[in-house]
Amino acid sequence: MATRVELLLLGQRLTVRTEAPAEHVQRLAAFLEARVNELKDAGVRDPMTALTLAALDIADELFRAREDRTRETEVRARLGALVALLDEVAPPAREP
Repeated sequence: MATRVELLLLGQRLTVRTEAPAEHVQRLAAFLEARVNELKDAGVRDPMTALTLAALDIADELFRAREDRTRETEVRARLGALVALLDEVAPPAREP
Protein backbone atom coordinates (compact mmCIF):
# COMPACT_ATOMS: atom_id res chain seq x y z
CA MET A 1 0.00 0.00 0.00
CA ALA A 2 1.46 3.36 -1.04
CA THR A 3 2.07 6.00 1.58
CA ARG A 4 3.19 9.60 1.39
CA VAL A 5 6.63 10.57 2.62
CA GLU A 6 7.52 14.20 3.24
CA LEU A 7 11.08 15.14 2.29
CA LEU A 8 13.14 18.29 2.50
CA LEU A 9 15.68 18.21 -0.32
CA LEU A 10 17.81 21.23 -1.21
CA GLY A 11 15.45 23.43 0.75
CA GLN A 12 12.43 22.20 -1.20
CA ARG A 13 9.58 20.32 0.42
CA LEU A 14 8.61 17.24 -1.56
CA THR A 15 5.90 14.70 -1.02
CA VAL A 16 6.72 11.29 -2.45
CA ARG A 17 4.13 8.59 -2.83
CA THR A 18 5.79 5.22 -2.38
CA GLU A 19 5.41 1.67 -1.18
CA ALA A 20 8.92 1.75 0.30
CA PRO A 21 9.36 2.39 4.01
CA ALA A 22 9.55 6.10 4.86
CA GLU A 23 12.96 5.64 6.52
CA HIS A 24 14.36 4.15 3.32
CA VAL A 25 13.16 7.06 1.19
CA GLN A 26 14.51 9.53 3.73
CA ARG A 27 17.92 7.79 3.65
CA LEU A 28 17.91 8.06 -0.14
CA ALA A 29 17.15 11.77 0.04
CA ALA A 30 19.87 12.27 2.66
CA PHE A 31 22.34 10.39 0.46
CA LEU A 32 21.48 12.55 -2.53
CA GLU A 33 21.70 15.75 -0.52
CA ALA A 34 25.12 14.71 0.83
CA ARG A 35 26.33 14.16 -2.74
CA VAL A 36 25.01 17.58 -3.75
CA ASN A 37 26.74 19.18 -0.76
CA GLU A 38 30.04 17.55 -1.76
CA LEU A 39 29.72 19.16 -5.18
CA LYS A 40 28.83 22.51 -3.65
CA ASP A 41 31.89 22.26 -1.43
CA ALA A 42 33.93 21.55 -4.56
CA GLY A 43 32.73 24.81 -6.08
CA VAL A 44 29.48 24.06 -7.91
CA ARG A 45 27.22 26.95 -6.96
CA ASP A 46 23.99 26.33 -8.86
CA PRO A 47 21.82 23.83 -6.92
CA MET A 48 20.24 22.35 -10.07
CA THR A 49 23.64 21.84 -11.65
CA ALA A 50 24.86 20.17 -8.45
CA LEU A 51 21.73 17.98 -8.33
CA THR A 52 22.15 16.98 -11.97
CA LEU A 53 25.83 16.16 -11.53
CA ALA A 54 25.08 14.16 -8.37
CA ALA A 55 22.37 12.22 -10.19
CA LEU A 56 24.73 11.46 -13.08
CA ASP A 57 27.45 10.34 -10.67
CA ILE A 58 25.05 8.04 -8.82
CA ALA A 59 23.72 6.63 -12.11
CA ASP A 60 27.32 5.98 -13.20
CA GLU A 61 27.98 4.07 -9.97
CA LEU A 62 24.82 2.02 -10.52
CA PHE A 63 25.76 1.16 -14.11
CA ARG A 64 29.30 0.18 -13.08
CA ALA A 65 27.97 -2.01 -10.25
CA ARG A 66 25.62 -3.75 -12.70
CA GLU A 67 28.48 -4.30 -15.16
CA ASP A 68 30.66 -5.69 -12.36
CA ARG A 69 27.88 -8.08 -11.32
CA THR A 70 27.44 -9.24 -14.92
CA ARG A 71 31.17 -9.76 -15.28
CA GLU A 72 31.26 -11.68 -11.99
CA THR A 73 28.44 -13.95 -13.17
CA GLU A 74 30.28 -14.61 -16.44
CA VAL A 75 33.53 -15.40 -14.61
CA ARG A 76 31.73 -17.82 -12.27
CA ALA A 77 30.16 -19.58 -15.26
CA ARG A 78 33.54 -19.91 -16.98
CA LEU A 79 35.17 -21.19 -13.81
CA GLY A 80 32.40 -23.73 -13.41
CA ALA A 81 32.94 -24.91 -16.99
CA LEU A 82 36.69 -25.18 -16.39
CA VAL A 83 36.16 -27.19 -13.21
CA ALA A 84 33.81 -29.53 -15.10
CA LEU A 85 36.46 -30.01 -17.84
CA LEU A 86 39.15 -30.67 -15.25
CA ASP A 87 36.92 -33.20 -13.53
CA GLU A 88 36.49 -35.01 -16.87
CA VAL A 89 40.22 -35.07 -17.57
CA ALA A 90 41.39 -35.81 -14.04
CA PRO A 91 38.53 -37.00 -11.85
CA PRO A 92 38.96 -36.28 -8.15
CA ALA A 93 40.90 -38.94 -6.26
CA ARG A 94 38.72 -41.35 -4.37
CA GLU A 95 39.47 -42.13 -0.78
CA PRO A 96 40.36 -45.79 -0.09
